[in-house]
Amino acid sequence: MTATPPRIAATLIMRNEARCIRRCLDSVRPFVDAMIVLDTGSTDESVAIAQACGAQVHHLPWPDDFAAARNHVLALADADWNLVIDADEWIASGGEALRGWCDGPRRLGALCIRSSFDLPQPSAAPAPATRSWIARLLPRGVRYAGRIHEQPLSDLPVERIDLLIDHDGYQDAQAAGKRDRNTPMLLAERAADPDNPYILYQLGKEAESARDYPQAAIWYAQAAALIPHDAPWTHALLIRRLHCLGQSGAADDAMAIAGEQIAIWQDSPDFFFVLGNLAMDRAIADPAHALDEWLPLAATAWERCLAIGERPDLEGSVEGRGSHLARHNLDVLRQQLALLSGG
Repeated sequence: MTATPPRIAATLIMRNEARCIRRCLDSVRPFVDAMIVLDTGSTDESVAIAQACGAQVHHLPWPDDFAAARNHVLALADADWNLVIDADEWIASGGEALRGWCDGPRRLGALCIRSSFDLPQPSAAPAPATRSWIARLLPRGVRYAGRIHEQPLSDLPVERIDLLIDHDGYQDAQAAGKRDRNTPMLLAERAADPDNPYILYQLGKEAESARDYPQAAIWYAQAAALIPHDAPWTHALLIRRLHCLGQSGAADDAMAIAGEQIAIWQDSPDFFFVLGNLAMDRAIADPAHALDEWLPLAATAWERCLAIGERPDLEGSVEGRGSHLARHNLDVLRQQLALLSGG
């Protein structure tokens, strides 16, 4: 007797996502048995678009709690496996692996979420994209906790699946409204749980997204003082903290922290990429030592990035820091050195 294949549902919550909901649903439809959408008060064409795409659309007034909304749509899905996705995300590759993965034992599936960003000013450099591994493929019965940046509550092991999700919600056109919503919710969470390093880390990310780098560095420092040694976002926190210190004019502080951490992150292109940027900051602030100290350090750091190569497995890694972004910085630096030397 042939076993019944597991039922897979894509579940998402949305509100006024007419810009992107079709893209999301079109990307997941070939790989799931149902698409369950929970609308929390759309006033645009989101509901009609989702229904036209074949989704089941349900309604719930926004509960001011992401976990509550996620859990509501998970209950509605009644599926063996739930692919949790947001309206501003879409499957970029690897959807074919989904069904075979769900034939396996109960565990949480961590997907690679690739988030694109706008550069803060015109630049010849390619726009960056960060990569995070997040548990988004959940077996029946697993539920969420946390009003914002909710996390699945489960003792099941987490296993990565080769499924790439693209996300454009951090781009400037989309991010401003979310910051107005997210930061107050995070501050309320912090008031209730002031020593939670993950909340502090997320507050730092919101400030960094708003390009308030000094405040982001403060939040990241507080998170770093409390983070558990085995937290999966240790790498992401360090790299973001160094970057924000550099952007705040505190390159000396960042260099001191980098010196303490360099032995740990010898295989992180992100670490050496940011180290190169910090060295460039020091070259500008200390021109007397630029040619003999800071610029060679920057070149060495970016060359190290290329030697390591891309590391998408590292939480919070930025696509290109082990390849084209480092190469771009090296090319610009060498051009400048050639001009200075008259070559």
